[in-house]
Amino acid sequence: MMVDGVEDEEKWLAAGIAGLQQNAFYMHRALDSNNLRDALKYSAQMLSELRTSKLSPQKYYQLYMRAFDELRKLEMFFKEETRRGCSIIDLYELVQHAGNILPRLYLLCTVGSVYIKSKEAPAKDVLKDLVEMCRGIQHPVRGLFLRSYLSQISRDKLPDIGSEYEGCYTACESFILLADPELRLAVGLSGLQGPAREKDKREKERSELRDLVGKNLHVLSQIEGVDLDMYKETVLPRVLEQVVNCKDEIAQCYLMDCIIQVFPDEYHLQTLEILLGAFPQLQPSVDIKTVLSRLMERLSNYAASSTEVLPEFLQVEAFSKLNNAIGKVIEAQADMPILGAVTLYSSLLTFTLHVHPDRLDYADQVLGACVKKLSGEGKLEDNRATKQIVALLSAPLDKYNDIVTVLKLSNYPSVMEYVDSETNKVMAMVIIQSIMKNNTQISTADKVGALFELIKGLIRDLDGAAHDQVDEDDFKEEQNSVARLIQMLQNDDTEEMFKLVRQLQGPEENPFGEEGSTTPKKVFQLLNQTIETLYGVPAPELALRLYLQCAEAANDSDLEPVAYEFFTQAYILYEEEISDSRAQVTAIHLIIGTLQRMHVFGVENRDTLTHKATGYSAKLLKKPDQCRAVYACSHLFWVDDQDNMKDGERVLLCLKRALRIANAAQQMSNATRGSTGSVTLFVEILNKYLYFFEKGNTQINAAAIQSLIELITAEMQSESNSPDPAADAFFASTLRYIQFQKQKGGAVGEKYEPIKASADNSDLTHSIERFGNWCRWIPLFLRPCAPSNYSSEG
Repeated sequence: MMVDGVEDEEKWLAAGIAGLQQNAFYMHRALDSNNLRDALKYSAQMLSELRTSKLSPQKYYQLYMRAFDELRKLEMFFKEETRRGCSIIDLYELVQHAGNILPRLYLLCTVGSVYIKSKEAPAKDVLKDLVEMCRGIQHPVRGLFLRSYLSQISRDKLPDIGSEYEGCYTACESFILLADPELRLAVGLSGLQGPAREKDKREKERSELRDLVGKNLHVLSQIEGVDLDMYKETVLPRVLEQVVNCKDEIAQCYLMDCIIQVFPDEYHLQTLEILLGAFPQLQPSVDIKTVLSRLMERLSNYAASSTEVLPEFLQVEAFSKLNNAIGKVIEAQADMPILGAVTLYSSLLTFTLHVHPDRLDYADQVLGACVKKLSGEGKLEDNRATKQIVALLSAPLDKYNDIVTVLKLSNYPSVMEYVDSETNKVMAMVIIQSIMKNNTQISTADKVGALFELIKGLIRDLDGAAHDQVDEDDFKEEQNSVARLIQMLQNDDTEEMFKLVRQLQGPEENPFGEEGSTTPKKVFQLLNQTIETLYGVPAPELALRLYLQCAEAANDSDLEPVAYEFFTQAYILYEEEISDSRAQVTAIHLIIGTLQRMHVFGVENRDTLTHKATGYSAKLLKKPDQCRAVYACSHLFWVDDQDNMKDGERVLLCLKRALRIANAAQQMSNATRGSTGSVTLFVEILNKYLYFFEKGNTQINAAAIQSLIELITAEMQSESNSPDPAADAFFASTLRYIQFQKQKGGAVGEKYEPIKASADNSDLTHSIERFGNWCRWIPLFLRPCAPSNYSSEG
């Protein structure tokens, strides 16, 4: 019985090693003096330490390895003795006089190795004798280590075909001689019985012995003589018979896995029916899903290694056999957890995609079988099973890199019905990421419908979804992914493209019916209806941007009424929904920029829209925002590539109004802070003057620019002015630009020549002297132009 406590076990191990080393010392002394009888005496006493039952397999292994090293030295001595004339037959009989069976068998195996090497007897006879004698050890731990020793010393002496020990004994028979007892010892692991409280301890010990159980299978799988026919006819049936009959779940699981791992893939493929036939006969508690999954993984890798082997899979009908075997296993193990079934189908689908990538019907058949197994289960609650479902559904995406191909699998959406809402979202994100990564274009309305059915978890709340646990960042990422997905809907046929968009809304929301062909006007109607849905979100700023983009698109299509209607909707939205001052500023500049690019409007419509834009600009909350918006409106009256949209008088009116607002901002700053504040607004307006001056606006002349420069210079030198390095640098840069234009010469230089612009101190001093003349010329900027129907607002 195993001792309790690590400390006690360490003491037993230390005592065993000490006894082994002491006897090994005397054995070495006997070997040095060529004293055979003393060498055998002390070697037997040394090996008696291996008779202990007080050590766990792990500790026993440490003791065994020390004995193994000493036995290798003893084997060399036996070889020398045979060279000196000692009869190997007599030596073989002599070691059998050892008193205890375990030391006797270790010595017998050691001499047997030399006996086979001498070739004085057929290798098959000696090997058979050793194997039969080793069966005398029934204790699983001691027996397996003895078998391991026999395997180690005889691995290069098997009577294999083509070896120097070849004889009538075939490699297959040698394999069975070595394998059968080891399989029976594996069954003997179940004999490690004891109190129920020590069950975990016993299971750990059995796991520690697995390497010994499988080592012989690995060694003998390398024998050249075990060809496919011999493996198919003799080896595999014999081994499977032992596995099935052992009735021990751990032994069965491990030995089946050993068979799969150590023998060639080609052998598994050609003996697939035999191998699969054993699975339903295993114990119900055996982890069949893991073993079968490893088999399919090996075959999948074998198929992926070379296209030349694929005909073999077709020849043996591998898919059909695996599919039938999985069905039988699931049927035989009625209590198999849903995790096991899903894992099997996931592995089978991976195998199918590697071996038969062109057979979508096979892949769909696997998905259908999985759906059948899941039916009646409801939503999966096991996280591990859910992960396997995700792996199952991800496999076709990873293989084909094309959602269009995956959409041909009719059972694909049905599998997704059995996962909860969160997993549905995860899978939907995987699908979208695959589409974006591979730049997959969705080109037909029916595929759009099928796709959005798959990702419906990201589009609407599913039944049972928890609304109070939604992470805002995750939600935004999900919705952005759906938004990006819209860009992948593409078809060069306008009619079909329109069907794609209508499919997104659903047939019940189709505003146009089925009659007639697609026209630009219908498209814009659909866009208008789509933007209106943002009112309920609410997302007024986004809706306004979209209205302006639609207006510009209508402009490109020469649809003036449509463009005007979009602008009207944008204005209504601005007035009723956008109240934040920053949002208003952004919206006004978007409106101005879009309107400036429009060419489709007639005089009346354009005047109406510009009138409203300038009115909104002058009513912004902050004076600086008003100023910038008003001088931006000047571009509405001067478009370079359109001669009919160049009104210099209205440009000047906007700039003068901007100056008036800038002056009011300065006065308000002086009243509240005791200083006139920055001159940045005046410098910005000066740059607008220069812009239109260069564009040929005759209302903007050199005298007006010169006066504005002097105004800014005087203001900067005022004692009440607050220092602003950024404004100073801005103004200095503007003056350098004027100097640069004057230095160009020609028409440009002549045009700029009347403007006196210098940033040195003398010029600034000169300007200060003229500060007292402000009252004389500032009204020139603030005086309105001749009356017009443009606007009186602001």
